Amino acid sequence: MSEHKDQRDALRPASLDDFTGQADAVAHLRIVLEAAKGRDEMPDHMLFSGPPGLGKTTLAGIIASELGVASLITSGPALEKPGDVAALLSSIREPSVVFIDEVHRMPRIAEEILYPAMEDRVLDFVVGDGVKARTVRLALKPLCIVGATTQAGLLSAPFRDRFGFQARLDLYGTSDMVCIIQRSAGLLGFNVDEEGATSIALRSRGTPRVANTLLRRVRDWAQVNNVDSVDEKAAKSALDAFSIDELGLDKLGVEILRSLCVTFGGGPVGLNTIAAAVGESPVTISEVYEPYLMSRQLISRTSKGRVATPAAWAHLGLELPLSAVLQAAQQLPLTE
Repeated sequence: MSEHKDQRDALRPASLDDFTGQADAVAHLRIVLEAAKGRDEMPDHMLFSGPPGLGKTTLAGIIASELGVASLITSGPALEKPGDVAALLSSIREPSVVFIDEVHRMPRIAEEILYPAMEDRVLDFVVGDGVKARTVRLALKPLCIVGATTQAGLLSAPFRDRFGFQARLDLYGTSDMVCIIQRSAGLLGFNVDEEGATSIALRSRGTPRVANTLLRRVRDWAQVNNVDSVDEKAAKSALDAFSIDELGLDKLGVEILRSLCVTFGGGPVGLNTIAAAVGESPVTISEVYEPYLMSRQLISRTSKGRVATPAAWAHLGLELPLSAVLQAAQQLPLTE
């Protein structure tokens, strides 16, 4: 296991009491877990959706910890065939939480093997071929399947409906991000005052994973420059050194905006076209960058494609052209 992964895991909250933000989701989850523990049974299967880096994997670990059961971790792409799902479920020897990351990427044929496991806690599989084939039903140990997805709409309705508890995680507010950064700084063993933490939070795109990454870069900068305590000035200097602007956009984020404004005149333009222009995959742009750009009202999605808002032009220091003014005035309806 790499040092980076060790540090990342060390920063993960281990209980709901340590988890900051997502107040509604955490409150509902706490009720479900407390009720399940009171009945001495496993809770309903759970589905967490939302942009990457908001704590879906962390919550899966917390669920296992709160229930006091084992945790198994896999991903949708790893479960390519029904046999992969059968092997995973049949290997469980004690009550467990089974976490499936990117659950929307499971093939439908593999997904269907989970249906009886989720509903009746059994595994059905076929033994033999031809006329000698027979169905064998294997009882499973108590389990709670926790799915995480950035694209809940890609799950089939029968699969999605089998998750009794569903929660969407949203981008974090600045105050929650400040708490997360100061907690992580303490665990990493260096001091960041409230103003310094706020400066990092404002550039973290509302995402704890990004905040912890930036925090480690600030620590590196502080160590090299012999800075004992990170204040607002030090935090800004450190993040400027790593080309993270005041809105938290890295070079790719700025390039997406610049391409939309300069290359395509503010849009509308399709996602695939933007991806080709900046040399990045459409999935990365739509899942990692777009939610934040839209939350800051820098871009909008319309029936004809992506459109840069006046705020995008202002952020890049560009003069707003007449075509963009007219585009904003039209207020085209948003669509997916």
